[in-house]
Amino acid sequence: MNAWLTQHLSALQGAWQRLAASPLNTVLSLLVIGIALTLPAAGVVVLDNLRQAAAGVASTQQISVFLSPEASRKEATEMESRLRQEVSGSIVFVPREDALKRLQGTAGMAELVASLPRNPLPDAFIVEPRNAAPEQLEALAKTLSAWPKVAHVQLDSAWIKRFDAFLRLGRLAVLLLAAAFAAALVAVTFNTIRLQILAQADEIEVAKLIGATDGFIRRPYYYFGALQGILGGLIAMLLVSAAVAVLSGPVSQLASLYATAFRLHGLGLDHSLLLLGVGALLGWLGAQLSVGLYLRQIEPK
Repeated sequence: MNAWLTQHLSALQGAWQRLAASPLNTVLSLLVIGIALTLPAAGVVVLDNLRQAAAGVASTQQISVFLSPEASRKEATEMESRLRQEVSGSIVFVPREDALKRLQGTAGMAELVASLPRNPLPDAFIVEPRNAAPEQLEALAKTLSAWPKVAHVQLDSAWIKRFDAFLRLGRLAVLLLAAAFAAALVAVTFNTIRLQILAQADEIEVAKLIGATDGFIRRPYYYFGALQGILGGLIAMLLVSAAVAVLSGPVSQLASLYATAFRLHGLGLDHSLLLLGVGALLGWLGAQLSVGLYLRQIEPK
């Protein structure tokens, strides 16, 4: 056990020494790896923030029931009683006068409302059913649209389905982007370690002649590739965190214009650990391919 641990510690130390031996090449390689990991990581952050922003809006599913303009206040009262009997949840009546006042209070609409000869807005009900399942909401909206004196029924959660479809498309795009940059990361690690191997080809051949196993030869390069991936992942985390810090203020100001308190979130602990793990795995894979190819080439025929 001690011998196994000593071998791995020695291989890890050798990997660090290789990284420190050529600082400029190491920095350039790590920057390439970091940028390759940054783009898909940034895509994950964007999608996660969009999902959280939509979750606050989507938590309340509403159905807006607009009455016909000729519907009287008595008919509206009767409909409210019927709604309370048949729908379990919150029901709010919005008189046309209140709707007009709200419209008048909207920026830039005061003059337009004042020029209208009469109130064009109908009475309406805002219905928030307890059962917010999409199928139940659609069935309820269809039922309400068939009631007399109902001019239009708007299911306010319909946009959420479109937004979910957009998020699914975004996740697929991030996965494709991640796959492309993962291949680039493996190629960078492959070429970097290939140069290391060619520079030490004589040492490897001598080691093989005196009985060194393939595992002994491979191990330092595996650690080298994994360390490159981890350090590149750390660079990607710093770049994403810097971008979030720069954009956090403008995003909060934009959210305040829409009367919402939204803050931009960066990579969480789980995503950060996943990023480091993926970087290490891809670096190891590049090392595996590079060392394996070289060892097969020098094997005696």
